[in-house]
Amino acid sequence: MNFSVAHAILGPYESSYPHRIESSVEVYYILEGEGLMYIDDEQAPVGPGKLVYIPPGSVQNIKNITSRELKFLCIVSPPWRGENEELCLE
Repeated sequence: MNFSVAHAILGPYESSYPHRIESSVEVYYILEGEGLMYIDDEQAPVGPGKLVYIPPGSVQNIKNITSRELKFLCIVSPPWRGENEELCLE
């Protein structure tokens, strides 16, 4: 397969770290909960059934905005590799 899939869970009001993957496309599929998706300088609300496309090289993160868990799938193509991911902490 030319992709990887991960199941992610963010607790109430948690956020993922801003990061980028230069050589891979990412797609998030929201299973449960509500959040805000940040991609470069844009943000948008997300909820169950929402599919989010993240272009290669984009700085992105997601934030849970409720007191319930935010559950989503992360699909990465080509497959995710730790050495290809860069944290973008200020």
